[in-house]
Amino acid sequence: MTAAMANVYKSNSINTASPAELTLMLYDGAIKFCNIALGAIESNDVQKANTNIIKAENIITEFRATLDFKYPVAKDFDRVYDWIYRRLVEANMHKDAEVLEDATRLIREMRDTWKEVMKLSRSSGGEGQIKYVSAGA
Repeated sequence: MTAAMANVYKSNSINTASPAELTLMLYDGAIKFCNIALGAIESNDVQKANTNIIKAENIITEFRATLDFKYPVAKDFDRVYDWIYRRLVEANMHKDAEVLEDATRLIREMRDTWKEVMKLSRSSGGEGQIKYVSAGA
């Protein structure tokens, strides 16, 4: 598969994804960027670490910005996203792999929980019926 074909496939995947699938893609992206940053910290590539941590921060910021506070659980999500964001900033400031691993671990847990919610929704015949805490999700 050529790079152009891969880009078309990726674009089509994003354009045809459900809101739940887009949320999952964002979690996966944040994890990917954190993993790239971890490798960069280990190889002492400060700029690459900075760039990728900022990408993860931007995803978490987007999650926070799209929370729908008409659902009480949104406050809990906001606190978790705030904690992750603060850890990402700290990891970036100090290029601290351990702090970045903490943030990545929690993002991964949230992604895995989201996958489970999607699976349960599909198995109960409620595909597309997930009550989103996030207005953008």
